[in-house]
Amino acid sequence: MDKTRRGWINGFIGVAIFAGSLPATRIAVADFSPTFLTGARASIAATLGLALLHLLRQPRPTLADVPSLAITAAGVVVGFPLLTALALQHVTSAHSIVFLGLLPLSTALFAVLRAGERPRPAFWLFSGLGSAFVAGYAAQGGIEASLRGDALMLAAILACGLGYAEGARLSRTLGGWQVISWALTLSLPVMLSLALLTMPASFDHVRGPAWLGLAYVSLFSMLIGFMFWYRGLAQGGIAAVGQLQLLQPFMGLGLAALLLHENVSWAMLMVTFGAVICVAGAKKYAK
Repeated sequence: MDKTRRGWINGFIGVAIFAGSLPATRIAVADFSPTFLTGARASIAATLGLALLHLLRQPRPTLADVPSLAITAAGVVVGFPLLTALALQHVTSAHSIVFLGLLPLSTALFAVLRAGERPRPAFWLFSGLGSAFVAGYAAQGGIEASLRGDALMLAAILACGLGYAEGARLSRTLGGWQVISWALTLSLPVMLSLALLTMPASFDHVRGPAWLGLAYVSLFSMLIGFMFWYRGLAQGGIAAVGQLQLLQPFMGLGLAALLLHENVSWAMLMVTFGAVICVAGAKKYAK
């Protein structure tokens, strides 16, 4: 099997794992506070990542890599988990998943800013149309809509796009799973402190599903998913494999309906499909 095909397979596995993140977060924040959940998931994943780095005797990153690792950590270790956990107190996971249709575009935009690429005008046309789909859906109101929740989700998408682009760029030299492991390690002092400061006085009220949600976002969303994702990006190319993110909203909506019995309306499906088409067009004209 050639390197490119391995990249697509690893990327697909990563996207499939990430698709369960928002439903799992929704389950977890039913019994955990967003701040504790963010600190706990990162601390657990960082402990495992640090153990892997030690056991496999990985060389330490250079000082020149530290700023990029800090940006990666700010985007995918702190920003996206915390902002989505806060958003999911105001909106359903099915509603929030619609915003994932903008994630590939966010990643591409930050790749443009970081790599100095100059997309063709058609790129910006598709970009504007995709944003209009999501903004129109968010503005239509309804029982599931929340201005605060939508604003938090948009901020989360921007943070995640930055973390994906920066981490993917760094993975070319540092290695895929090493990037997320070092980013988690770098953030461990802050995230462990956050978890300890916001830890509930008692866990008696925490039900089984919330523990399972915490376990999923800690092990899979925060660590294992990134191992496959960054490896896939490095093997198959960021622009090409990154398009697999277009499948994530559909996977996530299916999980929200299956696991949480949340309503997936035709409006959600239509806006997700519209955003996916626009992001695909933007990707096509990104170079």
